[in-house]
Amino acid sequence: MNIAAAANEDMASISNVLIYSAMAVYTLAFLAHITEWVFGSRSKVGRAAAALTQHAVTASPAAVTVTATRKAGGTTVLERAEVTTRSATGSRDVPDGPGAAGGDEKGELYGRIAISLTVLAFLVHLGGVVARTLSVQRAPWGNMYEFSTTFSLVAVGGYLLFLALGKNIRWIGLPLVTSVLLDLGLAVTVLYTDSDQLVPALHSYWLWIHVSCAIISGAMFYLGALATVLYLFRDRYETKLASPQGKQPGTAASSILGRLPAAASLDKFAYRINAVIFPLWTFTIIAGAIWAEAAWGRYWGWDPKETWSFITWVAYACYLHARATAGWKGRKAAYLVLIAFACFIFNYYGVNMFITGLHSYAGV
Repeated sequence: MNIAAAANEDMASISNVLIYSAMAVYTLAFLAHITEWVFGSRSKVGRAAAALTQHAVTASPAAVTVTATRKAGGTTVLERAEVTTRSATGSRDVPDGPGAAGGDEKGELYGRIAISLTVLAFLVHLGGVVARTLSVQRAPWGNMYEFSTTFSLVAVGGYLLFLALGKNIRWIGLPLVTSVLLDLGLAVTVLYTDSDQLVPALHSYWLWIHVSCAIISGAMFYLGALATVLYLFRDRYETKLASPQGKQPGTAASSILGRLPAAASLDKFAYRINAVIFPLWTFTIIAGAIWAEAAWGRYWGWDPKETWSFITWVAYACYLHARATAGWKGRKAAYLVLIAFACFIFNYYGVNMFITGLHSYAGV
C-alpha cells in the first residue's frame, strides 16, 4: 500500500509539473498569436480587404457593366468595368476578412508557429490530465480543479480538430488561448485540490459518461460563445461602415475587426456549434437523472445543480427554437445564446462554490 500511495503521489506531482509546463507553452502560443495580429495590421492586403469590405457593405451580387468607347482610327478600347452595387433587403453582402495574418508573409509565419505551439501545449496538457487520472485511479473530473483542467483541454482539442478538418477558424485562436491561460491559472491557484478519492455517491461508471458529456458540451458551447462575442463586435463594425454619415470605426478597430470573418459567417458558425452539441447536453441531463436514481433513489429532485442544468437547457432550447421558427438571427439571437452560456457558467462556478446541495463536490 505504501508503494502504491507513493506512486500515486509521484503521478500527482508529474501532473502538476505538466500542467504548469502546458501553461508556459500556451503563453508562448499567446505571444505568437499576438505577433501574428501585429504583422497582419501592417499588411497592405489587410487594408485592401478592409476597403473592399467597406465598398461591399451595401452590395448584393454586383451588376458589372462594361462600356466601350471608340477612339480615333476605329480602334475599340474597353474602359475599366463600372461596378454597380445593390444591397439585398435586410442583408449585407460582406466578404470575410483576410484572417489574423492579414495576408502578410511574416504574419502567416507567426500564425503557423502559434498553431504549432498550441498543439504542443495541448499534448503537454493532455499528459497532465492523464497523469492526474493515474494518480487518482478514476476519472479526472471529481472536483472543480480536475473539471477545469479537462474542460480547457477539450476546448483546445475542439479548436484543433476544426483546424484539422480544414475549417478556417484561426481567428479564434487568440481569445481561446487567452481564456485557457486564465482558466488554468484559476485552477492551479484557487481551485487546486490534492489527489483524493471520491465520495461514495460518485463511485459509478456514470461518472465517466455523465461528466464527460458535460465537459464536451460545455467546451463546445464555449467555442460558440466566443464566436458570438466576436460576432457582436464585427456586426457593430459593419454597421458603422454601412452608415454613410455615421461615426466610422477607428484605425485600431478596422485593423482588428476588418480581418475577422463577416458577421454572417460568425453567426452561422456559432449557431451550427450550438445546434450540433445541444443533443449531447440533453443526453447529459438524462444521464444525470439516471445516475441520480441509482445514487439517491430518485430521478429528479430540483437540487440546485439539477435546476440550473435544466435552466441552461431551456435557454439553449429557446435560442434554437427562435432561430428555427421565429427567424431570429443577428444580435437578438446572440444575446440569447450568451445568456444561455452565462447560465452554464453560473451552474459551474456559482452552484458549486456558493450553493449547498447534493452536487457540492467543488473541493475548494
